[in-house]
Amino acid sequence: MAVVGAGIVGLATAYQLVSRNPRIRVLVLEKERSAAQHQTGRNSGVLHSGIYYKPGSLKAVNCREGKRSMEEFCASHGIPFETCGKVIVAVDESEIPALERLHDRGQQNGVKCEMIGPERLRELEPHAAGIRGIHVPETGIVNYARVCEQLVSLLGAQGSEVLCGARVTGVCARGGSVRIRTVRGEFEAGSLVNCAGLHSDRITKLSGVALDAKIIPFRGEYYELKPEVHHLCRNLIYPVPDPKFPFLGVHFTRMIDGGVECGPNAVLAFAREGYRKTDISPRDLAETLLYPGFLFMASRHWRMGMGEMWRSFNKGAFVKALQRLMPDICGEHLVPGGAGVRAQAVDRSGGLVDDFLIQESDRIVNVGNAPSPAATSALNIGATIADRLMKRLT
Repeated sequence: MAVVGAGIVGLATAYQLVSRNPRIRVLVLEKERSAAQHQTGRNSGVLHSGIYYKPGSLKAVNCREGKRSMEEFCASHGIPFETCGKVIVAVDESEIPALERLHDRGQQNGVKCEMIGPERLRELEPHAAGIRGIHVPETGIVNYARVCEQLVSLLGAQGSEVLCGARVTGVCARGGSVRIRTVRGEFEAGSLVNCAGLHSDRITKLSGVALDAKIIPFRGEYYELKPEVHHLCRNLIYPVPDPKFPFLGVHFTRMIDGGVECGPNAVLAFAREGYRKTDISPRDLAETLLYPGFLFMASRHWRMGMGEMWRSFNKGAFVKALQRLMPDICGEHLVPGGAGVRAQAVDRSGGLVDDFLIQESDRIVNVGNAPSPAATSALNIGATIADRLMKRLT
């Protein structure tokens, strides 16, 4: 079997395949020089609880099961993780109804969470603003790149291979196998799983399957707290999310290495791997701007998009957004952090695909959309795909 993409979803899928049948050999094809170079390696490392997601959705189900699997995997392989908890805060009365709906959704999803008042909020996060909040004690943090290192090691020990520098240029399913062309030669496999993340729609197209959406890249830019003010954020502080927008808004995240990230904003990236403002790919940008779905989406969300762009170029505006959650923050507390690019699937009507999108043909499985909490859910997503493929072999 073959898997395209050595991010956490691709590696977890390969791992689950060989775990179910040790005789199976999986070839993971990765275009970069090492695994976890894009969304996985630039992840903040949150072990999500599942409070945000529509009950019964693939996101909700996979997040709950995936979190347990990820914690068990980390514990059994000595990978540090911490169940530190987080707070979601309403800063004014207008956000209370949405906060209450979010709490109800968490209850439906089986998340351990409780509504708290300002006194309890001050105990948990003394510097956070908020008139009410939700405490989610089971949220955690981990280093997903470290998880990927372990998965690569386990795959190698079981006779499988992660082949780097192997960008896929063609896919052909014929008869009882799939032929995969790469810049490092051709390979043949019984089945193929496309976990190519930022390029998943392109690999889907190569396989001859029509994807119902196109990947539009959004860059998330972060600042970090200077070490002397790490005490301002004990764990994780999130705002009440805007239900009309798939991104959670700027927030504070303590990471497993001890640092604290602040952000992200969400701006259109001019390249699928555009981690800097100056990164431009004419091909990527043309595909975005000429796609009807993007034009429809932009016409609906242009005001929010302009605000995100303004914060991208104006540190003061970014600080002001952070101060809604933490009034004590000021510009001198922040230093530029990293950036990541989210692979957001957008359908032709301009809708942002919110759930996982998995399409199957005879011998090919395309993971066309795997946004957050894909890292948390990776082992369970991999198990789901592996189970489907195993049924075909029996």
